[in-house]
Amino acid sequence: MVNHDEKQFLNLPFTGICTFGKYPICTDLDQLDADVAVIGVPNDMGTQWKSGARMGPRGIREGSTLYSFGLEGAYDIENDIMYLGPDWKVVDCGDVDMVHGDLMQCHENTEEAIRKIVSKGAMPVVLGGDHSITAAVGKGLKEIGPFHIIQIDAHLDWADHRSGMRYGHGNCIRRLSEMDHVQKIFQLGIRGISSSKKEDVDAAKDYGSVILSPRQMRKMGIEEVLEQIPAGERYYVTIDIDGLDPSIAPGTGTPSPGGLLYDEVNELLEGIAKRGEVIGFDLVEVAPPYDPTGITEQVAARIMLDLLSYVLKEKENRRQA
Repeated sequence: MVNHDEKQFLNLPFTGICTFGKYPICTDLDQLDADVAVIGVPNDMGTQWKSGARMGPRGIREGSTLYSFGLEGAYDIENDIMYLGPDWKVVDCGDVDMVHGDLMQCHENTEEAIRKIVSKGAMPVVLGGDHSITAAVGKGLKEIGPFHIIQIDAHLDWADHRSGMRYGHGNCIRRLSEMDHVQKIFQLGIRGISSSKKEDVDAAKDYGSVILSPRQMRKMGIEEVLEQIPAGERYYVTIDIDGLDPSIAPGTGTPSPGGLLYDEVNELLEGIAKRGEVIGFDLVEVAPPYDPTGITEQVAARIMLDLLSYVLKEKENRRQA
């Protein structure tokens, strides 16, 4: 029988400090002791059109409080599995320090923070910010390379430069391709009229990038899409929220109709986690000013918690094996 007189600590979404998933705080990276380090990079100086992604980390954190599961973990009724159990130490490390007007110093600060996180043995989970931050994150991951890049995005982000600017949100994947510790790149959800020119697409194909649109992915099916990715290897996953259809995630500066739906992304991420070792991931381009309902930040938070759940569950399985 249920004891209705028993008091419980509910920790409801609208109470307490707004950290990612209501996990504990550790803002001093020198003192970091965790399995997973969540860190925000509120930088949107790389945007070409609508800014606002600098508010993404704060928005995603607020959205994540809806899914703050407490100490017992998260029970998934569809898979009949308990995720995010107490054996894993996840902390929110706050945000990388931003210097207004100095894009390159912001990127240097980001690279330094990621480098310190991985030196402490934690897996970085990064809240964007615009997509330019991923190039800096990639640099910071050098010591744990080599690895493949798996990108979910509407846009290729393979422009070499725009009037000399080489580190905006339309250049980040091109910059990653130039790093010796990055292997193959898989670009999923690419569609529509984008930031890339024909020569950018040709350059990506010459590099060996695997590029699939949502329509191609649906014709193939998720299992066949996953077969394109080498099994048993290491991956860094970068998720641009505009990879999803704007009908479910309108809060971004560069929405593109015809995107992936939540269930498709969820199934894809679960398959990626099972296929190899995810060494870290980011979710970028959430711009709360364009979505007063807050659904975009909730979808973003749910996707990040989903992927974190799958990655940690696979680590548990490997330990038991």
